[in-house]
Amino acid sequence: MKPELSVIIPIYNEQEGLASLFARLYPALDALQTSYEIIFVNDGSRDNSVSLLAEQFRQRPEVTRVVLFNGNYGQHMAILAGFEASRGQIMVTLDADLQNPPEEIGNLVAKMREGYDYVGSIRRKRQDSAWRTVASKMMNRLRERITNIKITDQGNMLRAYGRNVIDLVNQCAEVNTFVPALAYTFSRKPTEIIVEHEERAAGESKYSLYSLIRLNFDLVTGFSLIPLQIFSMLGMLLSASSALLVIYLLSRRFLFGAEAEGVFTLFALAFFLMGVILFGIGLVGEYVGRIFQQVRARPRYVVQTILQDGMAQAQAEAVPYVRLEKRQVAR
Repeated sequence: MKPELSVIIPIYNEQEGLASLFARLYPALDALQTSYEIIFVNDGSRDNSVSLLAEQFRQRPEVTRVVLFNGNYGQHMAILAGFEASRGQIMVTLDADLQNPPEEIGNLVAKMREGYDYVGSIRRKRQDSAWRTVASKMMNRLRERITNIKITDQGNMLRAYGRNVIDLVNQCAEVNTFVPALAYTFSRKPTEIIVEHEERAAGESKYSLYSLIRLNFDLVTGFSLIPLQIFSMLGMLLSASSALLVIYLLSRRFLFGAEAEGVFTLFALAFFLMGVILFGIGLVGEYVGRIFQQVRARPRYVVQTILQDGMAQAQAEAVPYVRLEKRQVAR
């Protein structure tokens, strides 16, 4: 029988917090008194996460499934792989760091049963650093203006999706995407609820500043052409302003003769315009790069093994050793 609920959890170097996650996640789902499955997607972890996941599968094989990537493809690719492997009518995505309490899953499921097909979540009181909180709020406002996608807290991955939305997401073949925004575009009746937020249970965030910038570039360029249109209008405005400046300087030349004043001002204007041009070229390159990655049509990710109920016990036990052997060959 297909379960009602599928919980998808990307895993990347989370060995320090997995025991705490297991201890809270399974009791929280058992308390819902509904059929469920948990899909862990290992995104190329280099620590002992694979062994811990395999051991947890051996303990609860009836509700546990483990998808093992052959490398690191990113959190959103891991979520998409979990969507493709899921069988439930309601899908919930959850980070493994326990910043989003697993006990909140029941609130999302209850909201979905009211007839919604997309339930986002808003952290009541974020336990992140000040700069990440401020940067996230600024990007939320910018993203909403550019894409018209209304996600209050885009950095929070605790979300629920209906099967109708996931089926459409699974048909997409985008190389770079932002899963909550992609699902939002297919949703007929979205909503959001407020959830609790806790400090990270163990380890540290896997998102560096560069990764966050990259993620937001994917979000903005993947769902809107407005940045290109803004630069087109800015280019026309600067061209008109430059023409007026040339006319003004020629007029002063004929009226007052050669002048030495204003040379540094012209240098400043030239450097400013060169900066705008370079930024515009980089923006165009961002869109061209997305096209280049898409037309190559390479697999978005490669699944090495799936541990699921019914597979041979020996194969599950051999998974950690297979990964160790691959690392030695890679060296």
